[in-house]
Amino acid sequence: MSIIEKLTSFKADWIDVGFIKIAVFAAALLFAKLWEPLLSLDWYWYLIISVAAVIKPVITVYKWIGLAVSK
Repeated sequence: MSIIEKLTSFKADWIDVGFIKIAVFAAALLFAKLWEPLLSLDWYWYLIISVAAVIKPVITVYKWIGLAVSK
């Protein structure tokens, strides 16, 4: 079994997901602290980035709900 197959079959539990969220949040704060021009952007840039980042997970959830309902 290749490493890619192992990674694609990995199922994280809620504790792993929580720690990943905390780590990403801390890294984002560190990045903003070290690069101050990032915090000088207008509010709508943050909204655009957030919407762009959430599109794929939302599509995945809708597909998963559709598959769960059809079973």
